[in-house]
Amino acid sequence: MKKEETEKKILDAAFRLISQKGYLGTKTREIAEEAHVAELTIFRHFGSKERLFEGILNTYTFLPKLRGLLIDLEGMSLQKTLMILGINFFESLKERKPLISIMFSELNLYPEKVKLIYNNFINELMQTLAGYFESLKAKAFMRNISHKTAADIFFGMLFSHFLREEIILKHTITHGEMKKIAEQIVDIFLHGTLKH
Repeated sequence: MKKEETEKKILDAAFRLISQKGYLGTKTREIAEEAHVAELTIFRHFGSKERLFEGILNTYTFLPKLRGLLIDLEGMSLQKTLMILGINFFESLKERKPLISIMFSELNLYPEKVKLIYNNFINELMQTLAGYFESLKAKAFMRNISHKTAADIFFGMLFSHFLREEIILKHTITHGEMKKIAEQIVDIFLHGTLKH
């Protein structure tokens, strides 16, 4: 079996199990059994459970999709781009709801190495969107504001709404609701709340 195929099998198995049992509750032995590989194979390919977790974040989260979308949406208006990003971010969160829910509940218990991997991943997600905002600022499409703060605020508004509705209140957001929420968040993000 090719290296890439083996790694995908391991990542798929780890993603499924961690989504069910959490990072802390999932043993590498269980991942190996789920992937139908030897436990040693996991360490040969990823080096450690922490690196495997990093692989999950880089493969099964919104980050790879965001990178592709920013290329595909180049030249589109900021409002339309943010709408598409907002809806896709919501959909990605909904698809990964079990993983997000269990990570949210055990995040404070993670060892420092795992917290660092998680924080680096969040920073990379924000930096990717911040880079897009920076390019708009360079073309004079955006005011001279912190592009990193803008990215944090935009994704933060979307994520906090998802977290409150889907994880805390257990309300399933429909596609129609998702579109309306994204429209309102994009409108507030672009125009604020003051009446002009």
